[in-house]
Amino acid sequence: MQNSRACYVALMIAIVAIGLAAQEKKAPLSPPGTASLSFADGKTVTIDYSRPSMRNRKIFGELVPYGQIWRTGANSATSFKTDANLTIGGTTVPAGSYTLYTIPNETGWKLIINKQTGQWGTDYDEKQDLARVDMKVANNAAPTEQFTISLDKTGGNSATLKLDWANTTASVSVSEKK
Repeated sequence: MQNSRACYVALMIAIVAIGLAAQEKKAPLSPPGTASLSFADGKTVTIDYSRPSMRNRKIFGELVPYGQIWRTGANSATSFKTDANLTIGGTTVPAGSYTLYTIPNETGWKLIINKQTGQWGTDYDEKQDLARVDMKVANNAAPTEQFTISLDKTGGNSATLKLDWANTTASVSVSEKK
């Protein structure tokens, strides 16, 4: 009897362990996304982020409150890596690795370039801010279901960084600093 009970307990532990291992490999609720840009000289900018969906929710002003720090995506913090010195919205950003946060508002946004990297998206430390840059805001003609970051080239050494979700696009100029 004791041997049967021991086998039963061992079997239950194995089932729980297999279940936990399967959960760890489960894809995040918001899939990953990447935006990248190569300048004329071959230097690059890469943004890795998570792409939440609207799913019939009101996004800005409710799910993402106005006037508060937003992780700019979902899950882990949005990473920003550049091997070029940049000018973003008139602000110098040295080559390196950073995290992007934003402060959405109805009429304008702030892009926050933060020196802390590798953290969960909600682990924000204001003391690590490199810069806060103004972004322009526009309404989309049609809603964007899934959050999207893009780097749209405007010239050999310049682009527009766009954050697009729901009925809103926030944008700022990015250029390689020579």
